Amino acid sequence: MHEKDPFGDKLRDKERADEDRFFAERDRALLDKMRGQDEASREATAREVARGRCPKCGSRLSESSHDDVTVQECSSCGGIWLDKRELAHLSQQEAESWLGRFFRQSLGQMR
Repeated sequence: MHEKDPFGDKLRDKERADEDRFFAERDRALLDKMRGQDEASREATAREVARGRCPKCGSRLSESSHDDVTVQECSSCGGIWLDKRELAHLSQQEAESWLGRFFRQSLGQMR
């Protein structure tokens, strides 16, 4: 009579389950990593597409120079966009006017 080993079968079942769990976790981690890379590349693409566009209406910005300061202008909505350096330059030029005081306050809040 052939006798079956119930504990051996249970041990093999547990080993298979542990192996399945290991590979499932590894696959899940790899998929999460791939999704993260995909999201990062999507964000990089979105940033590249948005570069040089008006934050208000999305039209292309053009550069123009006013009083030795280069600004980005939107021909569609008329917006003018300055970076921190340009704003600092204008505040120095307009030191005693209300506009200069406003610029200095704005720069102080940015720091």
